[in-house]
Amino acid sequence: MALKTLRATGQMGPGMTIEIMCGEHKVFMDQPKNAGGADLGPAPPELILAAYAGCVGTIGRIMAHQEKITLRGMQFEVEADYNPDRLLGRDSTDRTGFQQVRLKVAIDADLDDTAKRDFLERIETRCPILDNLVNETPVISELM
Repeated sequence: MALKTLRATGQMGPGMTIEIMCGEHKVFMDQPKNAGGADLGPAPPELILAAYAGCVGTIGRIMAHQEKITLRGMQFEVEADYNPDRLLGRDSTDRTGFQQVRLKVAIDADLDDTAKRDFLERIETRCPILDNLVNETPVISELM
């Protein structure tokens, strides 16, 4: 299969907001009020966590359909730890990114715990967001 290219375009909005177009959808990112923002949307790192949960849920639905599993629902909790010192320009030996990401999933389906664990593990092997979190992806930056 040929590669599919995704595209996001954006610009700075008022205050600390960032407006991004993903296809036909506008996404607003902001900072909390205590960080100089108006709290009009999630901060960029929070969107990574949301994207991960969304990917697990989407792949779960696809797989349930493919495997004829009656999936009544899934619930997600995603947490990540990071040290904001470097992004704020302070001295830090810590990396800027997440130190650890933790996912908890509740699966409402007629599967025992072993089958649910297997289902989740198979979802994770197909999730492009997780793949990008655990594997190095080359990034090319240039001025427009």
